[in-house]
Amino acid sequence: MGLVVVAAAVIGILVHRSSADPFTEVLRGDHGGPATEADGSLPDDATVFDDKYPGVANLDAKLLQALRDAAKDAADDGVTFYVNSGWRSPEYQNQLLREAISKYGSKEKAARWVATPDRSPHVSGHAVDIGRSEAKSWLSEHGAKYGLCPIYRNEPWHYELRPKAIEHGCPPMYADPTHDPRTRQ
Repeated sequence: MGLVVVAAAVIGILVHRSSADPFTEVLRGDHGGPATEADGSLPDDATVFDDKYPGVANLDAKLLQALRDAAKDAADDGVTFYVNSGWRSPEYQNQLLREAISKYGSKEKAARWVATPDRSPHVSGHAVDIGRSEAKSWLSEHGAKYGLCPIYRNEPWHYELRPKAIEHGCPPMYADPTHDPRTRQ
């Protein structure tokens, strides 16, 4: 009898928490295991030309073309564009969000680094995280020519396509995703 009461109390608390905190809904639906290539996880040596990986192939077509155009020119300077992260499944984004909450101690602090799946430009295929310092340096100097702009000051690896940058330069960066109206929770 006591076990039934405890179980009922635990279930009641969980139901109350999920209805009281809409953010809890975001954290559901993960497939439970580590992210796979099908979720957008990429190996360390993935480049912008690796269509065999959904994390690259599922990027927005215009963003991917701009990245490839820039990468071809960067190759003339001996620079390769490695992709740390591109497109992500909502489940993978949830996993990253949970990890960030665990690391930073709250959903508010985690939001400086990881957006919810419904707000993340990675889930829609409109953002890419470029790896290795030489590629980030090259893009920081030449990216606007291709419409490729850094978006957040705290994430110098995060690039998105801003076509107007070709003529007008990249827009001012947000301090972090919590200042970006598209990703605000």
